[in-house]
Amino acid sequence: MTYQLTPIGHVESALADRAAAPKQGRETGMEAWLVFTDDVAAGLRDLAAGTDVLLLTWLHQADRDTLAVHPQDNPDNPLTGVFSTRSADRPNPIGLHRVHVVAVDGTRVRVRDLEAVDGTPIVDVKPVLGGWDR
Repeated sequence: MTYQLTPIGHVESALADRAAAPKQGRETGMEAWLVFTDDVAAGLRDLAAGTDVLLLTWLHQADRDTLAVHPQDNPDNPLTGVFSTRSADRPNPIGLHRVHVVAVDGTRVRVRDLEAVDGTPIVDVKPVLGGWDR
């Protein structure tokens, strides 16, 4: 069985090299633009600066055959199954990022704390709710 994901936008970031990207966005406070397609503009209408959202991306540079990694790419860490890590390399490389909305300008949303590289496809955006996703 297969499923189809259609990107709804892409990331515009100063991060061009995956190897140089931080392991977690909160490590840098870097800002990036989320650029959405016009056909999803109505879905952005209630996003506001000052809020946090969960951004789902397709980690298009991931190795989809990797099933075990050294966490944080540190060979001193024990080899660990990818489902127990936040590694980008995994069978279905869906990125999950908690980001802070800095500004909204039409179909462009400026966010902070995003470690995704330039050109990363955006799959979805969801609000941060109290409790489990804090």
